[in-house]
Amino acid sequence: MMIEIKESYCKNFDFATSLEWLETNGLGGFAMGTVSGAPTRRYHSYLTAALTPPVVRRALVAKIEETLEVDGETFDLSANQYPGTIYPQGYKFLKSFRLDPFPIWTFECGNAVVEKRLFMVNGRNATAVRYRLLSAARGNRPKARLRLRPLLSCKDFHSLMKKTNALDTAFTLRDEVIEMGPEPGLGYRIFFSHSGAAVKATGYWYEDFRYPIEAERGFDFSEDLFQPFELDFDFRREVSVIISEGRSIDAVAAAELEKSEIRRRNRLVRRSGLESKTEKLLVLASEKFVAERGSGNTIIAGYPWFSDWGRDTMIALAGLTLKPKRADIARSILAEYAGFVSEGMIPNRFPDNGETPDYNTADATLWYFEGVRSYIEQTGDLDFLETELYGKLAEIVHQHLRGTRYGIRVDTDGLLHAGGPDTQLTWMDAKNGATVFTPRDGKPIELQALWYNALRSMADFAEILGFDDDRVRFDSLANLTRFSFNAVFWNTETGCLYDVINNGLRDARIRPNQLFAISLQHPVLERRYWRSVVDRVRSELLTPFGLRTLSPRDPGYIGHYRGNAFERDSAYHQGTVWAWLIGPFIDAFRRAYSDDPNAEKQALGFLTGFEEHLHVACLGQISEIFDGDPPHAPRGCPAQAWSVAEVLRVYSSVMSALS
Repeated sequence: MMIEIKESYCKNFDFATSLEWLETNGLGGFAMGTVSGAPTRRYHSYLTAALTPPVVRRALVAKIEETLEVDGETFDLSANQYPGTIYPQGYKFLKSFRLDPFPIWTFECGNAVVEKRLFMVNGRNATAVRYRLLSAARGNRPKARLRLRPLLSCKDFHSLMKKTNALDTAFTLRDEVIEMGPEPGLGYRIFFSHSGAAVKATGYWYEDFRYPIEAERGFDFSEDLFQPFELDFDFRREVSVIISEGRSIDAVAAAELEKSEIRRRNRLVRRSGLESKTEKLLVLASEKFVAERGSGNTIIAGYPWFSDWGRDTMIALAGLTLKPKRADIARSILAEYAGFVSEGMIPNRFPDNGETPDYNTADATLWYFEGVRSYIEQTGDLDFLETELYGKLAEIVHQHLRGTRYGIRVDTDGLLHAGGPDTQLTWMDAKNGATVFTPRDGKPIELQALWYNALRSMADFAEILGFDDDRVRFDSLANLTRFSFNAVFWNTETGCLYDVINNGLRDARIRPNQLFAISLQHPVLERRYWRSVVDRVRSELLTPFGLRTLSPRDPGYIGHYRGNAFERDSAYHQGTVWAWLIGPFIDAFRRAYSDDPNAEKQALGFLTGFEEHLHVACLGQISEIFDGDPPHAPRGCPAQAWSVAEVLRVYSSVMSALS
């Protein structure tokens, strides 16, 4: 399961800086950085704590500057980008980097080989950093000292720190623990537990760090960080520092915490029962997105900048929890979201600062039905269905029939109408100011597919639970939806489906949303059209990393996702490739070609690009999006929940079919 970056690549600054690593703690907190050690984003940090899990996240400690003295010779192990220069250049001493299962750097400095290991403590806002003097590169063990200088950021994790007098820079010493409260108004405390360092007060500002990815995205890209003290160790064998929020953790516990964390991750892999290296990497990737919310669980949509989104959570639920055999987590998530149902809707988004949830999506609630269906199919947990979910689901259907927020309502033809010209209620929701880039108000195709799937699922639930009158009612509604859908969505000219129908207008642009009419458990599209749709999507939208959101033949197609926020938003669903769409594509392909003996091998071939992608960008993760044009560079969020979930779900399903 290890991913290793060898010496020649580590010493290539541009390449090593393009590779990111990610650690999470099950609370929404995280640590993130690059192989070279040089931060490239405002989000890179050694400890971003979720003060109210999984949100209210503050980046507390950006990184640690490290200086090693070996037999009187000095080596700076860190790396930073300042205007016109890289300083220090510690990457030049790197022998290797491993993700095994967490970030491990090996440096060769003069007559010493040093290993640095970093991991987060599960269930705590805490990061442990361990340094070991492995052996002498030549001859006897050298005489070594290690000096560590933490850099504080103390900011909302979306923002940048600037030199200020507002920080309380005082710290207290107690045995081998340093305590700080740099932002008294927020109430949190930072602890640095260490294994026997001499502590020297410093109090310096390191100014004008440059973050090239922020510059590329059109944002402010300069930051100042505060350095409060230096830890000086007699480096004979091992040094540990644990950075934590809330309360301290003794540094002497670092070794056992590391062993415990390795055991925990190994158990996750064993529990999944999955065998291939790719599947195991995906299982480890999947676990990073599960976080606490209230008394239950949720799914963080992506790191480093997303919180938990209802749509993303429900789409990702099967791949992140059911496929790795963590049905208890799935149950907890479904129960938690049931408590947020309002006017027949689940939230689209939980804001970063913990305010009232946003109910501004038409599809998240319909994906909730699919999450419930998948869970019941795998577990047979009918007691949970009957006592906690069925009533909520029935009320949701009733609210959609009656009408709810944003004009979401079932029309007389049984199809679901949603929104207006100024609202973005589907997953293609890019909007900048008053500009709507992919207007899809009316009757978007995937809403009809999801609505039909929800009604058929409810009919199944009603039959299982013995609610015969409900079963007849849901079946009747589903039959009307299916009849109307097949009457109006088929486009004879293109041999596939319209994307949106609204007041007699039909949007014929070739988009991937039509796949849901085939891929869901209960396909709304008549079987005779399946291959034609799949073939059209395959020929115009399929790439090695997912599906384009618009055909390259369309005049509105944008092949690269780059530039400032407005330019990126304009490309977000106008050709940009989304990795998660490979899931519905493979489901639809396997269904349409179920009688083809080579279909499963072909399906596996559609996934080979992701096997390679796990070893670039954010190591062991799958990016949110990719450029529509070759070579399909990874873009957007570097670690995305539904990307990992859908690749894991279909990859393991295909592998199982081939075994």
